[in-house]
Amino acid sequence: DIFSFGKNKIYIQKNLSISTHRPRERKQIMSSNADKFLEVAAGELPEGALLEHREFDNPLVKRYATKEMSYLWSPAMKFSTWRKLWIALATAEQELGIDISDTQLEEMRAKLYDIDFEYAAKKESEFRHDVMGHVHAFGAAAPSAMPIIHLGATSCYVGDNTDLVQLRESLKLIKRKLVKTIAILKAFAVKHRDLPTLGFTHYQPAQLTTVGKRSTLWMQDLILDLERVEREIDELPMRGVKGTTGTQASFLELFDGDHEKVKALNKRVCELMGFKKAIPVSGQTYTRKIDFNILSLLSGIAQSAYKMCGDIRLLANLKEVEEPFAKTQIGSSAMAYKRNPMRSERVCSLARYVMGLPNTAANTHANQWFERTLDDSAVRRIVLPEGFLAVDVILNLLANIADGLHVWPNVVRKHVMAELPFMATEVILMECVKAGGDRQELHEAIRVHSMDAGAVVKGEGKANDLMERIANDPIFAPVHGKLESMIDPILFVGRAPEQVDEFIAEEITPILEANSDLLKVESVDGVNV
Repeated sequence: DIFSFGKNKIYIQKNLSISTHRPRERKQIMSSNADKFLEVAAGELPEGALLEHREFDNPLVKRYATKEMSYLWSPAMKFSTWRKLWIALATAEQELGIDISDTQLEEMRAKLYDIDFEYAAKKESEFRHDVMGHVHAFGAAAPSAMPIIHLGATSCYVGDNTDLVQLRESLKLIKRKLVKTIAILKAFAVKHRDLPTLGFTHYQPAQLTTVGKRSTLWMQDLILDLERVEREIDELPMRGVKGTTGTQASFLELFDGDHEKVKALNKRVCELMGFKKAIPVSGQTYTRKIDFNILSLLSGIAQSAYKMCGDIRLLANLKEVEEPFAKTQIGSSAMAYKRNPMRSERVCSLARYVMGLPNTAANTHANQWFERTLDDSAVRRIVLPEGFLAVDVILNLLANIADGLHVWPNVVRKHVMAELPFMATEVILMECVKAGGDRQELHEAIRVHSMDAGAVVKGEGKANDLMERIANDPIFAPVHGKLESMIDPILFVGRAPEQVDEFIAEEITPILEANSDLLKVESVDGVNV
């Protein structure tokens, strides 16, 4: 619409605002603003702007990781463990007759956590060697011990053995969180042990099960994972004291050819570091097959979590089950009504990453030429900590989801009753046959009624009226008086409630009782985003 006032025209933008600019002028202004945007967008970051946010933050650490698991893979944990290994080695060497004084050992113990990271980095830059950088940093803190730090050892003595300590401690944390998740799911399974729900095969309605029975499938996967975790914790070996190519030649030299003392040194260091055994033989490193086994285990947990959360996401779409949803939580920036299963989606996203890690470990192991190549180093610094950091987050999320998982029984029943009439037809047929009916005639009547009822459901979008059709057909007169009781959903769940009871009693309760101490431990932090 245009209104003329002398030489100027006012252009009214319907329902919005009034512009006093002619079309060409508006186009020029828009073009000018667009040019200004393109200019500023293409420009460089101003000097001094956003100084504290110019480096990449790993979202796994910055956004998701817990303090507990993050600490286990932190520099503080890594390099203090290096020092523990140097002290354990010197202690064992002294016990076996090497000239190391109590004063030297005391100074090493006193300076265990006195780590000058800047000095170590300076020395590493000078030597181009991280282990020697920290040897000198430890020696600067404990000067009397400098001559005997790292005596007879190679870099993998601290590097590989520390990795194994971190793997072991991380597995213990994963075990604790697995047990907690199983305990929470137990309560859910017991609560819903006899709530009938549609089973699905091929994601098509199948025979009924119960909500509680379905959750036992999730739990069964997790206890299989727990068994592997416990086995790895129990059987994980230390690399031990092996020397540069695994022959222990430097230690044999140190002990003047005394093989028994070398063997005793290896055993004693393992004892001091809390390991039951050392790997029997090695090259320079422990076999990278162990890394593959560990990451495969973590992949297994990720698979279990993905399956559980995948089920929850599908059930959320059906509005039968929902994960926790905070009072002020926003499901969508555009669609304000949405309740997205964001925690389950995050589990699946992280799980997908973890499930890909064993392939990297497999290639790393396969490409270790002879006694060792260094192409394992960089990738292991990434995949080992990130595998554990991700699974730790996944288990925190699983526990959080399970603890607040909400079931909508009326919706569950509605879906059951939409399909149950079809499932009940065999029972109806048998009852009518028992009352003297002709099986073939009954079967044909049921077939016709079922096809017609299905056409109503699919073609007209109406409710399943099969029971009404049967109730109005004289051929089914023997069951007319008890049709309602014959389609009670609980009659169609088989032994599902009893299976829940038996599974809990025989499988879950013994696990929780054996790990009751772990259930008392509170996690340092939980789910924040």
